[in-house]
Amino acid sequence: MVYPLLDSLRLSLYSDEGAFVGLANLRELLPGGSLSSSFWNALGNNLVFFAFHFIVQNPVGLLLAVLLTQHLLKRGKGTYRTLIFSPTVLSVVIVGFIWQLILSPLWGVVSTPLLGLTSTALPTLSLMSVWQFVGIPMMFFYAVLVGIPEDLIEAARVDGANGWKIFWKIIFPLLLPMLGIISIITYIANLNAFDLIYSVQGALAGPEFSTDIMGTLFYRSFFGFQLQSGSTAMGATVATAMFVVILLGVLVYLFGWAKRVETYEL
Repeated sequence: MVYPLLDSLRLSLYSDEGAFVGLANLRELLPGGSLSSSFWNALGNNLVFFAFHFIVQNPVGLLLAVLLTQHLLKRGKGTYRTLIFSPTVLSVVIVGFIWQLILSPLWGVVSTPLLGLTSTALPTLSLMSVWQFVGIPMMFFYAVLVGIPEDLIEAARVDGANGWKIFWKIIFPLLLPMLGIISIITYIANLNAFDLIYSVQGALAGPEFSTDIMGTLFYRSFFGFQLQSGSTAMGATVATAMFVVILLGVLVYLFGWAKRVETYEL
């Protein structure tokens, strides 16, 4: 894994003819460059894609985990966990095809072409991804919840704390480290996303590039599409930019979130 990463960084410093150009390729992604509009559009879409997962997937995963740990659900917990987690192991291509059938304006359950409108295509794809992978944060949160000593909860109830106060004062602080881990894993996975967009919307990430993300931009830059010839150098440059954006997110987590969690716990 290390060698391809370093070699990709090296390729971004050269032209397709093998001449050393330094940061000239990177300047093509900055304002005024030939790929500037495409790069910033893809990056913005990627952040929206991540925001949907962070805002929707994590709370839903936590809610499901809490429901699975309630004493009211005495039987079938393993079955429910399996059913919720099962879409995660499905092929993204299969998931994309199934949702295309469900959302088809011709024979699907909705009459509005959600995947065909620039304003709804990206949110729709984001929710499709949330549906598939919500089982992952659910399992992480569930592992933390079942590890909380029952005596701690009972002691809080004896002291007069209601369910809401128990959650915010006892359970939530214990969940904070796991929430940070889930968030950074989701961030890295979303910045590397490609297959769902490609399988549903194609390499052009339509309509009008409204679902274009860093992965599809890399694909078109490296391999070329229609009249655009592929460029090894520009593909490596886009991949390097992806690496830098992911690295910045990881650093924010390490020096921001992790420190805040430590302070909160103290």
